[in-house]
Formats: sequence, structure tokens, C-alpha cells
Amino acid sequence: MAAPQQNAGSGALETCGLERILEALKLLLNPGGSGSSSLQITKHDVLLATLKSNLSALEDKFLKDPSWKKLRLLRDEIANKAEWPQNSVDVTWSFTSHTLLLLLCLKETMVHLAADFQPGKPNPRTPEAAPALSPDTLSISQQKTVQSVLQFVVTLGVCPYLMPGVGVPLKYRTEFGAVVQDVVCFDVVPSATQRLYTSCRVLLNVAQHASLASLIFCRHFGDIAAGLCQLGFCPAQRKPLKPEEEVLTGEERARSREALRDILDQVYQPLAVRELLILQGGPVQSCTDDKRQVRCRAPAWLRRLCGQLLSERLMRPSGVQAVVRGILEGAGAGAAGGSDAEATAADWNKCDLIAKILASCPQQSLSPEDYYRDICPQILDLFHFQDKLTARQFQRVATTTFITLSRERPHLAATYLLQPMLAPLHRCLNTAEIPESDMVPGTILVAEEELSRCMEDVFKVYVVGNEPLTVLLDSLLPVLGVLFSLYSFTKQSVSHTRSLCQEILLWILGKLERKKAIASLKGFAGLDKSMPSLHSQCQFRAATQGGIMITVKDAVCEEDEDEALYQKMSSEQCQVEHLGDLLFHCQECGLAGDFFIFCLKELTHVAVETEAELKTKPYSSKSLLELEQHQTFMVEGQERKLLVLQLMAVLCERMSEQIFTNIAQVVDFVAATLQRACASLAHQMESTVESQTLSMSMGLVAVMLGGAIQLKSSDFAVLKQLLPLLEKVSNTYPDPVIQELAVDLRITISTHGAFSTEAVSVAAQSTLNKKDPEGKIEEQQQTNHERYTDVPHSYLKQSHEKSNQTGLKSDAPFIPQDVSEPGTSTNQKSGSITTEQLQEVLLSAYDPQIPTRAAALRTLSHWIEQREARVLEVQEKLLKVFLENLEHEDTFVYLSAIQGDMVSKYREPLIHTFLRGARDPDGAHRASSLSNLGELCQRLDFLLGSVVHEVTACLIAVAKTDHEVQVRRAAIHVVVLLLRGLSQKATEVLRDVLKDLYHLLKHVVHLEPDDVAKLHAQLALEELDEIMRNFLFPPQKLEKKITVLP
Repeated sequence: MAAPQQNAGSGALETCGLERILEALKLLLNPGGSGSSSLQITKHDVLLATLKSNLSALEDKFLKDPSWKKLRLLRDEIANKAEWPQNSVDVTWSFTSHTLLLLLCLKETMVHLAADFQPGKPNPRTPEAAPALSPDTLSISQQKTVQSVLQFVVTLGVCPYLMPGVGVPLKYRTEFGAVVQDVVCFDVVPSATQRLYTSCRVLLNVAQHASLASLIFCRHFGDIAAGLCQLGFCPAQRKPLKPEEEVLTGEERARSREALRDILDQVYQPLAVRELLILQGGPVQSCTDDKRQVRCRAPAWLRRLCGQLLSERLMRPSGVQAVVRGILEGAGAGAAGGSDAEATAADWNKCDLIAKILASCPQQSLSPEDYYRDICPQILDLFHFQDKLTARQFQRVATTTFITLSRERPHLAATYLLQPMLAPLHRCLNTAEIPESDMVPGTILVAEEELSRCMEDVFKVYVVGNEPLTVLLDSLLPVLGVLFSLYSFTKQSVSHTRSLCQEILLWILGKLERKKAIASLKGFAGLDKSMPSLHSQCQFRAATQGGIMITVKDAVCEEDEDEALYQKMSSEQCQVEHLGDLLFHCQECGLAGDFFIFCLKELTHVAVETEAELKTKPYSSKSLLELEQHQTFMVEGQERKLLVLQLMAVLCERMSEQIFTNIAQVVDFVAATLQRACASLAHQMESTVESQTLSMSMGLVAVMLGGAIQLKSSDFAVLKQLLPLLEKVSNTYPDPVIQELAVDLRITISTHGAFSTEAVSVAAQSTLNKKDPEGKIEEQQQTNHERYTDVPHSYLKQSHEKSNQTGLKSDAPFIPQDVSEPGTSTNQKSGSITTEQLQEVLLSAYDPQIPTRAAALRTLSHWIEQREARVLEVQEKLLKVFLENLEHEDTFVYLSAIQGDMVSKYREPLIHTFLRGARDPDGAHRASSLSNLGELCQRLDFLLGSVVHEVTACLIAVAKTDHEVQVRRAAIHVVVLLLRGLSQKATEVLRDVLKDLYHLLKHVVHLEPDDVAKLHAQLALEELDEIMRNFLFPPQKLEKKITVLP
């Protein structure tokens, strides 16, 4: 559309400088005598008078001032070549026409100045000197003058002639715009359409110079684009035409369409997107006056045109980024953030809208598959921006686009989004076909940056997006084995990839159906060989930037086969342990409990398979091939059995008592235990471990039926699944106590708890007493005396009654009721215990019945705490009793035996022993010594004062320098126990070392690599915080002080 470049006479251009042209432009912008900027003039007559006055002043300068002659010659030469009418009765158009001529003069002058410029060679002596500027460079003040002129040209020559709904009308912009709209005369020549065509044509001609183009398109691209849309695409009207709707010739319309596409390709693409969106129909705005007129909606042809042009922008190279930036930067968040960047970052609705736009296939696309093939790689690139704010917005758009596309077109999403994103993980699967050229030892299959980027992208799509769509879950399932192997590798070192792997695995395990989740865990543990895993020739290796890379393994020579086998076995063992760590975080959702029950059932299968193997036919009747196959099967079976046992050991060690989250899981656990017991009985494989496990599981049922939880009708429906198994146990198990308990449990379940025997209550209480066998819950250690002594008393009476009924007798005496309830004897005076009572309890301490013995030991412990005179007289004998019972195999007995508090007497030898043990070469001994030291310090209170410095120095040295993580954990745990035991007394006992302990804990929190040690340190800091709060801000007590005056 732009006119060919007009070449003026060389003589005029040689003598006409930029300063003269800019002076002429300033003269046109002179506000006259109004005393304010021309943009602030609001009266029609003043505006018209000012425009006429400035035009007359310019002509006077041309005629009277000889120094303006060259500029006048240049202007006349350009005016003679111009094809538009330059004079009109309408002052606004005359002003616009003369301004356009001066802009053409400016452009021609700048082009020739740049062409004639020959920069000198740089001086090597001063290489830091700036190069000479081109003579066509405008200063800042000159740029401001040109910008003001361009604003007048667009305001007077473009905006008034736009149709309603095309662009933003002048009256909605500024008060001056409303005035201009009223003073323009549409009824005189040239016509409105010709004026618009001329203004757009000349402005595009001026924009051929790069410096002027940036000034024009930076602020006025939208108005020029609106004019070109109207000139080139507005359909012809059938009704009589109005002046502002006059139709152009076909050639002029074609030029307009071509010019529109040229400038759309030329400008900054986000700017083009933003202006097209505005043209298509932005938010409704109202005028500032009292009329509050509503802006017209864009016509249908313009909306269709803008939609088509936007789609073309989107389908260009980097079109996705242009659309995203165009919408987001329009809200005030530029590439560097912008002043309103934080507010825009929080406006996720705008990001979601962009995602919907990207996920919708345009109508002009050949096919949806072609469209998504083009834009999906660009969507993936949105994840990889480095700028924090821009990255946060782009990632939100990309994540939402992933989810939207996965929901609406799952097949295309899997092909063009998910597969490319997961390609680095698929490349190293054992099911992948790796080219022979890549199997050279040491070859890097997946580089560090590629794998890190893959894990970050997966985390953003799955965990941050948090939409468990079927296509997302199905796409990630094949690479779960590699993900877990990567997670296991990162647990052995320090890598930023570890947290990403853990969060991804926890997310998908929580979102999968429970059967699929259990199947995935089986694959992680090695129980399911069909699960895709890391290729046997691939391995993970630590990279230089803290990430991980995947390489081809080195060839193993014969000398290294044993080492390779050892590494393989160690890796498999570590994976099982790391699976336990992963399941530790899955307890709340119930997955850990379900997998634990699955492993219990596998134990039952192991017992059955072992029995079946013993009954196989002899080897002599088999061929060599059958024998080899049988041996292979036997080896695999043994590996599986060992793996199941190792899994059970790890789960029992790592899982807490909250592993079961509902009654159904507890019932499944009990059912698995009962089934295993029945299988053991059927194969005559009964053992002590099986008996104890069976007692514990039945005790759990007794606890539920005994009122520990509120059972509903639906819960009893679940419990009824145990009835057949309990009946089988009651009929086949050899122990009469377990038989009777099984019968009583069946009765209680069948009656929904309406009838319950005393045996159920006793079993429930006995199970609760064993809940904390290691004494880790300090509060229960201090408050459980009453519970422990009440229950054994009732249990003793019942056990003697049962012994009489079954013909079993016991010569051990009963513990009197007043003796077995120490919780009620706190008001008794010292010496209230008789010699006969003491003798009877001492005899009960050797009773074969476990509850009787435990109750006696706890009664003796209570009497010692009460400082009973007769008990203190036989301290040495009591010590012998406690020491002998420490060797008892039942936890209920030996835990009762260790309740005697003798630390005050043996403080010195114990502390010295534990401090020396903390320096033992064996890490297990060091950790055990520190654990005992913590228990000791917890009970010493003020007696710790004389050795507090030695203890603190030991803890600081171990926590900071010991190379074994278990020992460092133990040292930090000592601090936790110390603060917890002393409580409010810590500020007095530890006043000299409290600051050192605080610094130690902060050091561990910030620098310790082990998460468990960090957790211990954080718990200690919380204890210390609570202590200091209560010390600095003690609770207010309402007290009245009465003083008796003498």
C-alpha cells in the first residue's frame, strides 16, 4: 500500500537539515496563547483557531524567512508528487495534510543522511571509545516532538474516520479526543474514506525508516491496523453510502490488505496479538461524562477477521509464546515483570483462558492433528523459561493446556505432549530398542540437563496440575519402574532430583486405583518382573551440576563378576529399604496398610509353596531339561521368598502404628494372620512367632470390640468376614486360651457387641499394654500405673478360675486388691505395707503366669517410688528380682522390671560408661550409648548440673563430625529427650549450655543432609521455643495476697 519512495532533488536534501524540519513540526504544535498543552484544549473554537493560526505561521516562515527556503523547496517537491488532495475547507484535514508532508520530508532527509554517512575507522589506541552516531539519529527531545506530531496525525487523520465498533472511539479515550470528533467535517472533500486511506498510506511510507517505524508502531499500531482492516476487509454496503463508508477501488483495497499483513509480520508479535484482541472486542468501557454511553460491539466481519489473523499468529513459529505474551503483557506483566507483575501472576483466570485458546483448534487449520503437531512443541517450551515471574505464568499456561488437551483430546495429547515429555525415560526402558551404535560403554543416553528438565516437566504437569486424568496416569505407568530406580539412586547421594521423584511417585500412587497402586509397588519391590524397568545395560550416574544422567554400563570382566553380583544384591536391598521410606509417606491414604496386608498374604503363600516343594517327585524321574527348569524355578522361588521376608522386615521397621487407617484394613490384617496360622497348622509348621502373631491379631479384634473405637453396623458387616476363620482356629488350634478367645470373639461379632465375655476385655487391655513396648511415649510411662495394676488383678482372678476349671493349678499366691491398686494408696503413710503383703508380692514376681508376674513387678516399683519403709529395707533383694526378670522373653515382664528408678545412685558410673561408649569404633554401640544417655539425662533433672558441660560437648562433637547417620540421629535425639524431660527446668539446669545447644540445633537444621536428623532438630527447637515462651511470658494467675501487719 505504501507509495514508492519519493526522491527529492539532491541539492535541496544536501542543505536541508533535521533541525529545520523539526522546528517546522514544533511550529505546527504551538499551542498559541492558551498557556497549556494542545492536548488539553477542550473548546471547539479554540482548537480550530489554533490549527489555523499554526498553519498560517508555518506559511509565513516559508515565505519570509530565507533560511526556510530549502525546506519549502523540498516540501513543494514532495507535495507535487503526492496523489492526495492537500487543501480542504476542513481545517483539521488541511492541518493533517501539511503535517504528513513534513513527516515525509523528515523521512527522506533521514534516509539520505544515513546513505551518505561513512563512519571513520576506530582508533586502536582508544578502543573503549563509543563509535560515531549516524547523522539520522534523533535526540530524545526530537523523538518527543515526532511522537507529538504522530499523535496529532492519528487523532485527526485516522481515528475520526473509523466505523463504529472498529477500534476504540476517540470519545472514550480523552476529553480532547471527544472535541476532535465533533470538529471534523465529514461533508466536504476529500471523503472520509480517502482521508483514512491517505493517512494510513503516508504513515506506512514514513515507517520505512526503522527509527520512525518504532515511534509509529509503538503507540499507534492499533489505530493503523484498525484503519487497514476497515479499508481492506469491510464488506460493501447495499444501502446508500454515507461519506464515512465510501467504498475504495479494488486496487486500493488489495493494497490495504497487503499492507495489513506486512505490518503484522513486521511488528513485535505479542503487540500484534494484543491489538488484534482489542479490535476483536475488548471489555466494554464507558465515557467519563455523565451520559455513560456504551461502546459499540465490533462488527461481525471484523471479529471473524481478527480471529483468523490471531490464528495465523498462533500457527507461526514461536506463535504460542507470542499469544501468551500478548495477553499477559497487556495486563502489565512484561518480560521483566512490570509494575503490576505480582498482581498479574496471581490472576490465574487469565492463564486458564489462554490455555483454552491454545487447546482449541482453529477453523482454518487443515486438521487438528496438524495443528497440535505444530503447537505442542511450543507448549512444552513454555516450561523452560528462566525468568522467575515469566516462568511462573508460562508454566501455569502450559500445565493448564496439558490438562485441557488431555481432557478433550486424550489421544492427541498422548502423542504430541506426553510422549515427547517422557521420551528420556522411555529411551532407557528394558522394553526399548536401543541402537547398537549407542550401546558403547560410557555412552550418555540421557544427559543431565535433559533428565532434569524431564523430571521438572513431569512434576509441573502431574503434581502441580493435580488432575488424575486417565491419559495422564496411563502415560506415566510404563516409566514408573525407571522413576523408582531413579528415586532409589538419588537416596544414596545428594541430588535436587530426589524431591521431584518422591513427589511424583507419591502423587501417582495416591491417584491410581488401589489395585494398580499395589501392582506398581510389587514392581518396585521386584515381585512383579513384568513391570518395565531400567534397561539392564543402563545405569544412573551422578553429574557435575548436582543432577543425574543415564549412561551405558561398562563391560564387566571375569575378575569383577563377584563385585558386580555384590553391587546388584546391594542395589536390590537398597531399593527395598527405599520402598519402605516411600511407603512411610503413604500411611494416611491407606496404601501402606494395603501393601502390608498384601505382603502378609504373600507370607501365607510362601508357607504353602514350601510345603508343595517338599512333596514334588524325586529328581531321578526327571530329564535334564526338566531338572534345569526345576532348578531355575526353585531359585526364583527362593529369591521371591527372601524378598517377601525382607519386605516384611522393612515394613515392620519403618511403618508406625497408624499404618491401618480403617476397620477394613484391620480386618484384612487379622484375616491374613488367621489364614497363615491355619496354613501353618495344616502343614504342621506351628512356631512361637506364629502363636504370638496370632495372639496379637486377635487382640486387635478384641480392642475394637472392647470399645476402643465406636463401631457401626457397617463395621460389624466387615468383621463378620472373620467368622469362618475364627471358627477354624477355635476347632484346630492347640492352645486352649486361643481357642476360647476365638469362640468369644465369634460370639461378640455375631451379636454386634451385645454380649461380650471378660476374656475379650482382658485380651483387649493386654494388647493395649503392649502398644508401646519400648517406652517411647513418655506420658504413658508416667500415667499408666493405674491401668497396668487394675487389669492384671482382674486377669489374675480370671486365670485362676480358668485353671481350676481346666484342672490346671498354680501355687502362686494372689496379690491382694489393696496392694495391686497403687494408684489408690497415695494417701497411705510410710510403713502401711505389711511384711506378709511384701512377701506375697515377692513370691508373685516368680509366678509362671505372665500377668501375675508383671503386676507384681509394677507393684514393687510403685512401693519403691512411695518410699515404703519395709521395701527400702530389702533394696538389694529387690534389685536381684528386677535383674532376673530383665532376662525374661516376654516384653510385658521385662518392661515391668526396668521401672525401678535407680539413676540417682548410679549416676556417675552410668554417665561415664555412656560417654565412653559414644567413642566406641562400632557405630551401633555409639548410637546405643547415646540413646541410653538420653534416657538417663531425661530422668536426672537437677542432678545433671555437674556434668552438663561434658554431655553437651559430646553431643556437639558427635552431631557435627560423626560419619554415620544413625549416630548423628541419636545425638540430636538426646537433645530432644533432654529438653523434653527437663521441660521448664531447662532454663535452670542448662543455663550455661543452652545457647550452645541452640546453635547446634540450628546447625543441624541448615546443614545436616539427613532428613530424620533434621526432624529431630526441628522437634528440639520447638521444645526449646515452648520452654522459652513460658519462661519469658509465664501464664497469669489470679491471686490475692493477704499480708498480716504486725
